[in-house]
Amino acid sequence: MIDFHSRPRLAPKVRLRFDSASNQFLLLRPERAMALDATATDIVRLCTGERTVEGIIAELCNKYKGKRRTAMEQEVLGFLALLRARALVLSGTP
Repeated sequence: MIDFHSRPRLAPKVRLRFDSASNQFLLLRPERAMALDATATDIVRLCTGERTVEGIIAELCNKYKGKRRTAMEQEVLGFLALLRARALVLSGTP
């Protein structure tokens, strides 16, 4: 489960890479790829295992000032839950 105190990080063998052919970032794991939009890329970049989900949301709220915090919370938590369900991110806890 991912909550505000989780410290998400990419799972082993999962990498964030820029694909010049499609001009977008991809989340790669062996034999699979997931295309990411700008916000998803920002979320994945912050999944280093050092920040809590709360910290990730705070950083993104600073970057996307026009977005309401509740909307950002829903987006981040939902996306991280999707990544966890697909075994792309681990939800480390302190």
